Amino acid sequence: MHMDHVRRGAGAPLVLIHGLGSTWRSWRLVIDRLAAEREVIAVDLPGHGATPPLPGPATFAGLADATAAFLAAQKLDGVAVVGSSMGARLVLELARRGLVGATVSLDPGGFWRGWERHAFYASLAASIRLVRLLQPAMPALTGSAAGRALLFAQFSAHPARLPPDLALDEMKSFAASPSFDALLRDLAYGPEQTGTPTTRGPVTIGWGKRDRVCLPAQAARAVQAFPGATMHWFGDSGHFPQWDEPEAAARLILNAIR
Repeated sequence: MHMDHVRRGAGAPLVLIHGLGSTWRSWRLVIDRLAAEREVIAVDLPGHGATPPLPGPATFAGLADATAAFLAAQKLDGVAVVGSSMGARLVLELARRGLVGATVSLDPGGFWRGWERHAFYASLAASIRLVRLLQPAMPALTGSAAGRALLFAQFSAHPARLPPDLALDEMKSFAASPSFDALLRDLAYGPEQTGTPTTRGPVTIGWGKRDRVCLPAQAARAVQAFPGATMHWFGDSGHFPQWDEPEAAARLILNAIR
């Protein structure tokens, strides 16, 4: 499986996997810090950015298989991996399959129960409709602190502080992803993420205490599924610690994979 990707830096490889509707650019606030110590390989998942969609229906399982095939093709067996949101669940699945080494999972999905599934689905389905509707106005909206506060309140503890170029990239990539709707439904109503007591490398789960997408209460279920994992809380972060606390997120990643 070919997946579009960028490479930065030198050293032992580190693969970065973004969330639903995003691209490799969602890592822009931490990628240079990580690339100072590692060769960073940041991918666009199928149906995102410059990577074409999977043949057939877009599902989480299909993304996991495609990513596993990409790692094999790139001879990255046992590589260190970091994921965010849907990508955070994806790296846990790769760890469960025994394909990767040190694993850092930032606010993973897949651990919701009952009403949480419906709240996750309904809130993101409403968000993507609004984002598509507002595309002509996006440069102006993301260029203002008030616009970013409106658009990213669900995702960031400090949405007005987000860099305008990052905000615009995210809003464009959300609307452009041909796989967004099918993946959202599969993530919400498909199988929950299963775990394992043993993994090839250490697993670190990071969670923003102010996450409004994957609620902090779900962290206990993630640790229950991966009982060997180390839990880390970001006290001043929403769903994306690499946006709200980039220095702390980079430090956690590098310490976890050393």
